[in-house]
Amino acid sequence: MGNGPLRVGIGGPVGVGKTTLTEQLARALASRVSMAVVTNDIYTREDAEALMRAQVLPGERIRGVETGGCPHTAIREDASINLAAIADLTAKLPDLELVLIESGGDNLAATFSPELADLTIYVIDTAAGQDIPRKRGPGLTKSDLLVVNKVDLAPHVGVDLAQLEADTQSARGSKPYVMARLRQGAGIEEIVAFLEREGGLALKPIPA
Repeated sequence: MGNGPLRVGIGGPVGVGKTTLTEQLARALASRVSMAVVTNDIYTREDAEALMRAQVLPGERIRGVETGGCPHTAIREDASINLAAIADLTAKLPDLELVLIESGGDNLAATFSPELADLTIYVIDTAAGQDIPRKRGPGLTKSDLLVVNKVDLAPHVGVDLAQLEADTQSARGSKPYVMARLRQGAGIEEIVAFLEREGGLALKPIPA
């Protein structure tokens, strides 16, 4: 990790729960660490506006960037738009310790540039089907943490959850993963513990 805030990239296909994860992490951490969020959308700032409406962080701690065209370019080949947003946040919030960078929806091949993210979290959706872990792809195999979201939907979409987890474990090898229900907050504690352990994040005690 370099100087400045810990930068955590959150990636995954459209609709898997990236904004939900960002929102839940902000709820869990905002009172324990100085943090901010940068969201990436193709032509709008919809995700940033959703976070503002949820009031999980003050507006000055949320930046929405419009990537245009291919969202993966802004997190990988040319991360300058995101780096500029982080530089602006850091200048305005000198005590900043954590920045969550939520990518626009992309495919299993999307990865964050190491120049942009110190740690990467990749989210997949149980409802996308039994075979998603077997498709591999760098986002799924190389991310620092994989989150398998919406596990409660497995019986409704014909997914064998035990097999899904076995395939996930096989795809990940020794790398960690979390089986989650992000909308209900299930899995968030494990993700926070991962940020503390792997990111060296120093959190204040949970307020009484």
